Amino acid sequence: MATDHQNPASKQQQPGSSALKLVIYEQENFQGRCHELTGPCNNLEEAGVEKVGSILVLCGPWVGYEQADCKGEQYVFEKGEYPRWDSWTNSRRSDTIVAFRPIKVVRKQTFNTKTKNSVTVFVLCVHPQDSQEHKIVLYENPSFAGKKIEIIDDDVPSFHAHGYQERVSSVRVQSGTWVGYQYPGYRGYQYLFEKGEYKDNMEFGAQIPQIQSVRRIRDMQWHQRGAFHPVN
Repeated sequence: MATDHQNPASKQQQPGSSALKLVIYEQENFQGRCHELTGPCNNLEEAGVEKVGSILVLCGPWVGYEQADCKGEQYVFEKGEYPRWDSWTNSRRSDTIVAFRPIKVVRKQTFNTKTKNSVTVFVLCVHPQDSQEHKIVLYENPSFAGKKIEIIDDDVPSFHAHGYQERVSSVRVQSGTWVGYQYPGYRGYQYLFEKGEYKDNMEFGAQIPQIQSVRRIRDMQWHQRGAFHPVN
């Protein structure tokens, strides 16, 4: 859902609000007309957005796409401010975003019990963290063949530093949500990996089977200290 505003929206999220919200400004540095998203938008132009100049994520995370219908180059956005296009990508291939959708991050849930007036009550607890474990396996060849690198509960800024210098042609995500990068240091094209299997590089949107760094995507609603700060 998209909502059009003539005046810039407040940069502060309302206390207690947990609804997904992303604000698009048509000019850099949060200037010009702004448009609020609270759900997927397959074509920003059809929703009345002329240009994406800067982005404010109040509650996320989100993924943007270079082309309509969630196709083309991908850009991952977590809670925070993105004043111009080079704050959300350094691939330098395109500064265009035409579609957005929220990224689903599963938070750990457990049941606790408490007793009041001799009555036992079950209480659902949503922990301030996402899935209990993050696990991803990246393979050299399509269909999960060849050498592999397995990553559990960690961010890896350089596969080379861990002794893996092969291409990445297929991926299995067993838990958590991840973003892979073409080059070390979280640079280059971005590839979103949600739970599931990607049998070849075309399934995760890569023209060539090259990934050299990967990190976990976290719900910044809960991971205030885990925010990813891109370095220009």
